[in-house]
Amino acid sequence: MRYRSRVTAPAAALIGTATALTLGPTAQALPTTGRATGRDGGEGDGTPGPETLGDPVFPALGNAGYRVSSYHLDLAYDPTTKLVDATALLRIRTTDDLTRISLDALGLDIRAVHVNGCTAAFEQADEKLRVTPATPLRAKAHAVVCVEYSADPRRALPHTAWVPTPDGFAVCPQPNSAHTVFPCNDHPSDKADFTFRVTVPQGLRGVANGTLVDTEPLDDGRTAYAYRSRSPIATELVQITVGDYQVKDRQGPHGLPLRDVVPTARAAALEPALALTPGLVEWLEARLGAFPFETYGLLPCNSDDPNAFDFTGLETQTLTLYKPNFLLQEEKKIGSHMMHELVHSYFGNLVSPATWADLWLNEGHADFYGLLYRYERGWADSLGLTSLEARMKDTYARGDQWRRDSGPVAAPNAVNLFDSQRYLGGVLVLYALRQLLGEDVFHAVERAFLDRFRGCSASTEDYIAVASEVSGQDQSGFLRDWLYGTRTPRMPGHPDWTVTPVATSFAAPHSLRGGHYHDNSATL
Repeated sequence: MRYRSRVTAPAAALIGTATALTLGPTAQALPTTGRATGRDGGEGDGTPGPETLGDPVFPALGNAGYRVSSYHLDLAYDPTTKLVDATALLRIRTTDDLTRISLDALGLDIRAVHVNGCTAAFEQADEKLRVTPATPLRAKAHAVVCVEYSADPRRALPHTAWVPTPDGFAVCPQPNSAHTVFPCNDHPSDKADFTFRVTVPQGLRGVANGTLVDTEPLDDGRTAYAYRSRSPIATELVQITVGDYQVKDRQGPHGLPLRDVVPTARAAALEPALALTPGLVEWLEARLGAFPFETYGLLPCNSDDPNAFDFTGLETQTLTLYKPNFLLQEEKKIGSHMMHELVHSYFGNLVSPATWADLWLNEGHADFYGLLYRYERGWADSLGLTSLEARMKDTYARGDQWRRDSGPVAAPNAVNLFDSQRYLGGVLVLYALRQLLGEDVFHAVERAFLDRFRGCSASTEDYIAVASEVSGQDQSGFLRDWLYGTRTPRMPGHPDWTVTPVATSFAAPHSLRGGHYHDNSATL
């Protein structure tokens, strides 16, 4: 028998439930019904909203005409059918007069859509869910969109965020697959507040980003877990997981609550790796400032199936998803990788990329600090090198070849987005800037960038502007040569470094899913 959850309740009831979770102490509930009016007070006409945000790497991703202020995701897992019954409630604010909005959605079986409590017409086309409200939406108006649907985590799709496990699932949305889990404006430039309700049968646990705010036993023996994130989340950083997990709490620096979500059967074996986190956080806080979120922890996904997911570790906000067997290795095999993923709490999560062409800001920084952590401890890297200078000299020699094979550091495409040029190539750019500015000014640039764009998205040009302002000199020419040039510039402080001539037989190593499949990463 298929379980039923509150997700199938009338849309108006869901709006009330979500309001209680999502509204802060000074917020006001939005009206759930009403007729949209035009700018002149009459009925609005408008046009269908554009079905793109114009991303240079994924041009079909995202939707213009509105911004999402919050999501409430209500999911119920049925272990018998392996299906998920769900409702996504989005609070949006329009930027234009709209007769229709679109959401990103793929592989979801949509049952009903309501806008401001009224039934809305909808259609699914390719990876879009087109929603036509009963009345047009005026510009700069608030609206509530409620989508009722079901999903099969095992469904074969062109790409998917679902990671089926023997006892449930986890999700890995990066870069462009959050919309296989819930309808959304699937682009990191449109960060939003999130609340979650995950309903599971007895013996399983539901987990999501943020902090557990309620555990509700239901009459039918199931349990509903409610979570709230204190900070906005990019869709690619959402985590929802269900399985036979236990939560292990510990304390980090300055009383930071640390939460690990661990397969019950492997909790003891994984403890040595989990115990490393407080020291990693302390080391990174000394360089980048106080940890930016309400909690952090690891989620060793309850599956070692090599075909289940093609990465070793993946950052999702407040949790890092791992293959559990990876974390069973000795510290020098995993420590710098764990640092890499922790750095994403700052670069990638706190400050998200404005477009996917800005990915080097995430991955270059993660590898940069991961390498520093490694070499401070005398751990040789995958090339047998034991210093950042030695590794950068080796990377510098490959510079022109990588630029030919993978394009400039800040100009990727969908095929080479997650290859070494965005990782080690990004490290080389940061190393060059540090060589030019000196360590003190460089670290001042890093902190200023994080402070200025906290909770937002930022572009490569934003980083260049901060570097220029903090250093007191225009760094645009220097950094644009490093980030967009087809030839590798001279390295400050190392006039003797040379670039190997381009050859047709050599190519930059490619990862399967970015730096998350770290067999090619600098940090292993």
